[in-house]
Amino acid sequence: MHLPHQRGPLHDLPDTPEAYDAVLADVAEQALARLTPDGGLEHPDAVDDIGDTSLGVTSLLALAWQRSGDPRLPDAVRRSLAFHLRERVHRDDNPGYPNLRTRHSGTPYARYVLAAGEHPIGDWPSTVWALLQLVDLLDTTEGLVDDEQRAELVELGRGYWTWLTRTTFFNPQEAGNQAIGCVVGGLMLAAHLPPAEGESVRARAMALYREEIRAHRLADRGALLPPEHGGPYDNNYGPISLSFLAQAHRVSGEDVFAEDGDAVARYLDARLTTGGFDHGGPRYSEQHSGFESVLGLRYFGARVGADLGRYRGDTRGARHAVRADGGIDGHFAWMLVWQIQDTSRWHRTPATAPTRHQLRDGTVSVAFDDRMTPALVEAGGTYYLPAATHRQHGFGPVLDGFLFSRPMGRVRVRDLRADGLTGKLVTKPVVGRDHVLRHVRSLYVTDGTLLWTTVAVERLPGSPYLLAGMPYAADDGDRVRRVAEGAVASAGPLRLTHPAAGGPDHFDARAPQTQEQAAFALAADPRGYGNPDEGWRHLVSSTALEADPVPDGPAELHVFAVRYGSADPLTVSVTAGQDGLTVRTDAFTAVVGPVAGDACGEPELTLRR
Repeated sequence: MHLPHQRGPLHDLPDTPEAYDAVLADVAEQALARLTPDGGLEHPDAVDDIGDTSLGVTSLLALAWQRSGDPRLPDAVRRSLAFHLRERVHRDDNPGYPNLRTRHSGTPYARYVLAAGEHPIGDWPSTVWALLQLVDLLDTTEGLVDDEQRAELVELGRGYWTWLTRTTFFNPQEAGNQAIGCVVGGLMLAAHLPPAEGESVRARAMALYREEIRAHRLADRGALLPPEHGGPYDNNYGPISLSFLAQAHRVSGEDVFAEDGDAVARYLDARLTTGGFDHGGPRYSEQHSGFESVLGLRYFGARVGADLGRYRGDTRGARHAVRADGGIDGHFAWMLVWQIQDTSRWHRTPATAPTRHQLRDGTVSVAFDDRMTPALVEAGGTYYLPAATHRQHGFGPVLDGFLFSRPMGRVRVRDLRADGLTGKLVTKPVVGRDHVLRHVRSLYVTDGTLLWTTVAVERLPGSPYLLAGMPYAADDGDRVRRVAEGAVASAGPLRLTHPAAGGPDHFDARAPQTQEQAAFALAADPRGYGNPDEGWRHLVSSTALEADPVPDGPAELHVFAVRYGSADPLTVSVTAGQDGLTVRTDAFTAVVGPVAGDACGEPELTLRR
């Protein structure tokens, strides 16, 4: 089976003016064929996320007219705009909506579902989206609509902004993408208001960003990130937030948006594999956005010099939102408008500076979590997730069901490039069940094609093994295919084990189930609302690679050596001396300094072919 949402890298989509004009021409033909007698442009199957969709298609028609001058479009724009102003502006409180600060205000908003009382929780983001479609129309309809319609549009923008920032609680879902989108809407609306009023709206938007979004950022892997549904990053919404930060910087010029966007971009580059696969998030584990991410990935990838376009998006929505039949849906249409207006181009070469939470060279990459344990390993086109044993997750030595990977003290990292090799040494103090402090030294070396991992720890009693990950997915052309095995070799005996028990808290990689589905089965709340990352942490056991120690290793150490990307036999020689630990393979020799490290305790590492 293929993973449903992660498809081709987004930078593979043509983004020339000619390509975008072809997209807009297709949108125009679909819209003209769909336009109802009352002016509606909604997809006939649309039920939820509907409050902004007709207006979104209208904004695309206005941009198409601006670029092409197609004489058929002005009438469609005026009629469809009139439809939204007449049929899709709600002023009565939606029954059951709990996030109002002021009831019966009569302030206009957009509904997530049109029927009163049906799923009103989505009304706040739907109103943000309607505001963004509206301000795009104000930017593109000069000379296209009459003064009366334009004035009505400006007044509606005032109303939406008031409802979002005064009538309701701001950002009730704690969703960074929605909140930053609201700020962008205020910044863009301000340009269409009288100077004093516009400055007031702009100041309010900047204050909301600093006090309600930026001040509440969450830390992950050394970065501060906009909170997303209670977590610091989500694979669907994180890149969307990056697009909103890009637009905020484009329209305001405020340095804070550039600085925060750069931080998110560098974080994303560090966690994203070379092949563009990633997983995890407080709302969606494996659902990736498509066109909604392009602006942010392209804009900030160019700024920080990273090839963020390798991100595997859901290319079924490569240009704009679509329904199951492939027909256009106006949801999030502003993202297509903005990426067409933006002049930045894709940065296509990897960043070369060493990054603490990433090892990357050629087709090999390792993304590390906050504890500097691999969160995702890529080699030979296969992706390995942390395995689970006895409710413990990660990569590391295991003895009697205890995983030695959680640090008890400072984690130290040394990066090195030498002789065409890229290496990372991670040392961490770890306390076992016996309360003995041990130093776990993990060496990762790649030549750009293969990945060697060597892990050393003071000799443990009994028969330890190395938990070496779970093969989970592999590249398959423009798709990502679920797998249950990979090309891996070990210097000691190697086993691929599967859970003996059944049930949702045991993940067998051979089953036709995705990580996200399994995670939501263990989450506290329904799919789409619960935290799949939190659910996944309840996993008891999983398919796992288990490697026994290197034969004839140093008497005082247990050393494990695994190579990813090839199943050919692996021979590794490990010796301990005054200078530290020497690791010899057929590809390289590495010397890992003694546990004490240099005069400051920093680990030492040398590499040579």
